[in-house]
Amino acid sequence: MGSRDLEEKVKKYSRLLSRVIDNVSKKVIGKKKELELVLATLFSEGHVLLEGVPGVAKTLMAKTIARSLGLDFKRVQGTPDMLPSDIIGVQIFDPSRQGFVFKQGPVFTNILFVDEINRMPPKTQAALLEAMQERQVTIEGRTYRLPSPFLVIATMNPIEIEGTFPLSEAQVDRFLSKIIIGYPSVDETVEILMRYYDIVREEDVEPVLTPKEILEIISTVKKIRADKNVLKYIALIVEATRSHKMVRLGASPRGAIALLLLSRGIALMRGRDYITPDDVKYVAHAALRHRIMLSGEALITGLTPDKIIDFILERVEVP
Repeated sequence: MGSRDLEEKVKKYSRLLSRVIDNVSKKVIGKKKELELVLATLFSEGHVLLEGVPGVAKTLMAKTIARSLGLDFKRVQGTPDMLPSDIIGVQIFDPSRQGFVFKQGPVFTNILFVDEINRMPPKTQAALLEAMQERQVTIEGRTYRLPSPFLVIATMNPIEIEGTFPLSEAQVDRFLSKIIIGYPSVDETVEILMRYYDIVREEDVEPVLTPKEILEIISTVKKIRADKNVLKYIALIVEATRSHKMVRLGASPRGAIALLLLSRGIALMRGRDYITPDDVKYVAHAALRHRIMLSGEALITGLTPDKIIDFILERVEVP
């Protein structure tokens, strides 16, 4: 693809994605950056971890994104008694065929919304994470490919920890982005109250894109250019997470890859076929906050990964 062709495609898809964001914003009030980061994750073929207290529109956001993109959507509720087969599917005996047939689980969809993933037992979490990584499941020696595109949006409640099975650092690292959904402002809450009946009516959300166009966008995002100086900027940011005195374990190379991939998605939404340092800054918290393990001293003083990232972005020289 020539640079001119790439530029034209990027501008075309940027306009379409602007319509998607406007579409979703009619239902999800005041979360434009969060929406952009979820879409950037989807178009980077990654998965999203959403963190927020109950009632801040995490499910509504996922549903509306799926409808706006014209994608199949399924939701599962994490519970302590959930089995791997409840997610990936199971072989059942069919008397009419005198044999076993595979009954697909909810993972066979385009967007799978997993509510409270940390309430699932570890074995079920592992089965889901394997499906996310491999984009396929294996049952009784047979492999079944998952649909494409495929995105998992998993949620965690940051407050309740009773009856939960926290994901390990290695498991959390499998998510390309971690996005925190906060409370709406006073003005946003007023708008939600004024438009409540319109917001909860799902059937008026019309698809803006087709699955074929989404696959084309995914292909185009991979061609977004990254100058060597910007790549070095990404590497320096990641390196700084490892050398900060309040950090016990910094981001791995997977963190640098997440910065690059998400930056490409944001650049496309901005109508550019190249990444800028501002794109990297825009996605830094989502890409890195779940990849930084703080020291005991940091936890005692109330320091957070986001504050560490702010500190690093202020001090790493911009190319």
